[in-house]
Amino acid sequence: MGSSNGQRLGITEPISLAGPTDDDLMRTRKLEKYLRDVNLYESQEEAVSREEVLGRLDQIVKIWVKKISRAKGLNDQLLQEANAKIFTFGSYRLGVHGPGADIDTLCVGPRHATREEDFFGELHQMLTEMPEVTELHPVPDAHVPVMKFKFSGVSIDLLYARLSLWVIPEDLDISQDSILQNADEQTVRSLNGCRVTDQILRLVPKIQNFRTTLRCMRFWAKRRGVYSNVAGFLGGINWALLVARICQLYPNAVPSMLVSRFFRVYTQWRWPNPVLLCAIEEGSLGLQVWDPRRNPKDKYHLMPIITPAYPCMNSSYNVSTSTLRIMMDEFQRGHEICEAMEKNEADVDWDTLFEPFTFFEAYKNYLRIDISAENADDLRNWKGWVESRLRQLTLKIERHTYNMLQCHPHPGDFSDKSKPLYCSYFMGLQRKQGVPVGEGEQFDIRLTVKEFKQAVSMYTLRKPGMQISVAHVTRRNLPNFVFPGGVRPSRPSKGTWDSRRALERKVSSHTKPGADDGRKRKQTDDNVDTHLRNAKCHATMPSSSGEFREGSPIMSTISSSSINLQFEHMDANELAGSNREKVENNLTDSIRGSRNSVEVSSHNGKVDGPMIGDPRNKGLSFNSSNSKDAEKLAIEKIMSGPYVADQAFPLELDQLEDDLELKNQAKDFAGSTQNNSLGSCAVNIAAEATLTSMNGGSSSSALSPNGGLGELEPVELTAPFSNVIPSAPVPQRKPLIRLNFTSLNKAT
Repeated sequence: MGSSNGQRLGITEPISLAGPTDDDLMRTRKLEKYLRDVNLYESQEEAVSREEVLGRLDQIVKIWVKKISRAKGLNDQLLQEANAKIFTFGSYRLGVHGPGADIDTLCVGPRHATREEDFFGELHQMLTEMPEVTELHPVPDAHVPVMKFKFSGVSIDLLYARLSLWVIPEDLDISQDSILQNADEQTVRSLNGCRVTDQILRLVPKIQNFRTTLRCMRFWAKRRGVYSNVAGFLGGINWALLVARICQLYPNAVPSMLVSRFFRVYTQWRWPNPVLLCAIEEGSLGLQVWDPRRNPKDKYHLMPIITPAYPCMNSSYNVSTSTLRIMMDEFQRGHEICEAMEKNEADVDWDTLFEPFTFFEAYKNYLRIDISAENADDLRNWKGWVESRLRQLTLKIERHTYNMLQCHPHPGDFSDKSKPLYCSYFMGLQRKQGVPVGEGEQFDIRLTVKEFKQAVSMYTLRKPGMQISVAHVTRRNLPNFVFPGGVRPSRPSKGTWDSRRALERKVSSHTKPGADDGRKRKQTDDNVDTHLRNAKCHATMPSSSGEFREGSPIMSTISSSSINLQFEHMDANELAGSNREKVENNLTDSIRGSRNSVEVSSHNGKVDGPMIGDPRNKGLSFNSSNSKDAEKLAIEKIMSGPYVADQAFPLELDQLEDDLELKNQAKDFAGSTQNNSLGSCAVNIAAEATLTSMNGGSSSSALSPNGGLGELEPVELTAPFSNVIPSAPVPQRKPLIRLNFTSLNKAT
């Protein structure tokens, strides 16, 4: 499986068939040692323990299915043959899990074993009675229903797929499309995780090189703050697909080469051209597959990464304009570091690549979202819901400020030890780089935050004590619990790659005439940007004390000189803004280039030309590994398939998801708010003040929506009914950019 025995893997020829040099082998050995030193591999004892737990779990579901078969009066033959089977998927199945990681598992049962009554009923009861099972938490209403628990200390996420078969054979092959026949939507979603994982392993040339490279990229993404599907970045399945494609393009490369080529290829990638491991098959079951020429909503995906198992779909529909820009910036940084390593530059090694992103030094302004609940179970559910809505806040801020105010969501949550039932989320805020700042310019996002809080308040399972507050905080007013060990650094980080590059840029801008102009970012929309440049805008910030006097507006202005410093000046701790200035030029050109790439005509519902990812697109092999020009040309040809990008994001699409959810939940909300003591907390912004900083505490890992599924969770593989994409400015609408950072619910 996955061997390259003369068989081409992927939709194109490889870019290069070259193998490693001695230097490549040396860098690979150093990389593998680094990954071991940072404890990315589990011990042999833990591996054996996991195997034992999986074997025990398989026995339990077999006992369970016989028990319910007997209770339902099945005949002796069916009772004797009754069976259920456990499959694994995600990082464990791919072989890239680390110590303490969850095991994503799937229970496949027969047609008479129902999800609601039998899986979440009888099986749940059986697990409850077992002393080795702890922290059992069923989430039956999730998009992908799951039971989460610990079995002998090993964390398990257990999904259920109900097939149309009376008997589940022990040698069941779930990779066959026929397994989806007559399956309900929840079963299709649950099966998709296993099917995609297995297909990835079939489509990579050398599995061990793939695994090492994927471990590296997952660790890199977490260190750089871009590993989170729910926050609008990429999750486990997305990184696996991106790495697998690089393995196909460089089948004989070793991990150090694959990491370098990863950054080289995706720095040049012209999104929204899709990344595919194989041709998209229509299938025979009538399930909808990703195709922007036929499905209007697919046209608005910014970073399509397509799953290889039927039904093929976009696994990265959560990516927004801001998060794509941030990731492109990180790809560029990785590319520069790998180039420096290949040139054997001093003080550049794998440590440099994996330097953590100093999120709380990168910006001067942040948005802080605090939530709380009355008990741990309520907080877990409340967190899952709020996290699933945070992306909407990012999109709304971008849309309402015409992309002039850019958001960088932190992928994790933070906890204050002194308040165990509280947690906080943060977003970095900055003015779009390269845009002239007018005198007294401001952004007013109070209505934006009000809309967000109203949407969050529509949670149908909301209970008393579930609260949310939003406030603007400056860097100097950040609470101590966001810093490692709860201790605020006495001075900004120095000596890192980011700080050195920022210093070089500052020196260059002062020594080279016109260098500062060269840093200005190309505008995304000339008409709108011209309009915004000429607009008279106003901006306000909360005062440093964080307090507002009664009867006065919730705004505290700062001088034009300080706001110019705040949004335009770059110091050694603000490389992120500087790099993203360059990356957004490339990103804008990429989107425009994709839009004008290849037009596909349609007649009577039939699409002319080859299917996206059609194997007929050949002739891309350049076997000279020394020719970067040839590689660049090959990458361009890879992206020349029949894809029509539509980047004119209508305002209505951004509102559709909110409107649908609000309508579906309005009835329940209307009844619940009458007796809900929290009804006023989401609306009355004028009466609310800035949150004060809190000391102490430590960071905690973020949960996924719907109860926090695993890293290759099926929810990542299922696009919502309508994807919410940041809209392009509407020309008819006069831009109102009074910018005030709102504050809600003073913390106590």
